[in-house]
Amino acid sequence: MSGMTLLGISGSLRKASTNRLLLQEAARRFGEAKFIEADIRFPLFDEDLQDAEGIPEPVQRLADQIAKADAVIVASPEYNKGISGALKNALDWVSRTEGNPWRDKPVAVVSAAAGRAGGERSQNMARLALTPFRPRLLTGPEVMIAQTSQQWDDQGRLTNEFGIKLLDELMAELRAEAVRMRG
Repeated sequence: MSGMTLLGISGSLRKASTNRLLLQEAARRFGEAKFIEADIRFPLFDEDLQDAEGIPEPVQRLADQIAKADAVIVASPEYNKGISGALKNALDWVSRTEGNPWRDKPVAVVSAAAGRAGGERSQNMARLALTPFRPRLLTGPEVMIAQTSQQWDDQGRLTNEFGIKLLDELMAELRAEAVRMRG
């Protein structure tokens, strides 16, 4: 199906983040689609700020991108055994926008981390944080790239064969769910 839009949200703000590489790899493996990588550099959520100034424009942009996307990939790094503050902050801000852009949206969660579990804790925490919004969270396969600094070639492509197999399967499932939701 052509004309699809895939949104990627990385919980890492670092330009050289392997979670950003994982998003890009996932987008390639998703197949033909317009890929947009979200920018989640938002002020810290503060209801006083919202009351005084309203929803910040970058937050509304992300909410609109989520609403318009056919599917979303969330890449969650693991910071101190949990979800990154930047990702949680973005989820909190978007929850304050009108409507619920996540509702029934096909969403895949992936993670890359330095440890041997590949971000398992952060991925579970990201799923918990997304659940109240009632997206169509894919349950698997779980893609967790462990010892992430060793899993990429010089062109930023994933080299871990098992990770590639799981990512291919997850992206096929995400695409199928997006097609199904489009009707």
